[in-house]
Amino acid sequence: MTTEISVHPLDDPVRSSLRGAHAKFATWSGQIARYDSEVAGFVGHPPDPAAQDFADLASLVGPSTEVALRGAFAPPPGWDTVGAFDSVQLDGSALEVEQDSETVVLGPEHVPAVLDLVERTKPGPFRPRTIEMGTYLGLFDGDALVSLAGERMHPQGWTEISAVCTDPDYRRRGLSARLVRAVGHGIRERGEIPFLHARADNYSAIAMYESLGFVLRKRSVLTLVRTPGS
Repeated sequence: MTTEISVHPLDDPVRSSLRGAHAKFATWSGQIARYDSEVAGFVGHPPDPAAQDFADLASLVGPSTEVALRGAFAPPPGWDTVGAFDSVQLDGSALEVEQDSETVVLGPEHVPAVLDLVERTKPGPFRPRTIEMGTYLGLFDGDALVSLAGERMHPQGWTEISAVCTDPDYRRRGLSARLVRAVGHGIRERGEIPFLHARADNYSAIAMYESLGFVLRKRSVLTLVRTPGS
């Protein structure tokens, strides 16, 4: 891996995670890193990728593969630009955290229920082994998983709260807020700081996070590109 100028871990959360707490999930090619595809679809890259970086990315993820780049980029010839969307990164240094005795730590046996809830609520990408990225907590009504949240990326000193979602029939009961506080409690217990990402147009979620103490740290553009075909 090429030595680069040091940046804040949250400015390069994928590679910071894959160099540290999530190194076991990492595959590298030059300055490009990716997660095991069953764990997450994220790739990490320099802030201003060069031609060699795009070549390394293509070799790492394979032909005709869609990936998200952090920034507004025009990829090299042969690549397709699929689209772009705005994202916000929220700092949870002031998050009000609290243990919750009703939460259940989710394990591999819960993955089918998690995938079902994620499919119905669309909180963001979730793969069969995403649950291995950190602690995931759920709230149940009987045997039914009705709300969940957990830990995703782990840049140095920070942990991302992600997959915050609640079954539509159980919304407006404060379940997501409870889970965010409970996940945040575990993060603080390790001496780390919670943070999260959200689509910039997800106003209701952002308002909820801000009510819990999150503040805007950074706005970003995510550019979706597709590698050249074989």
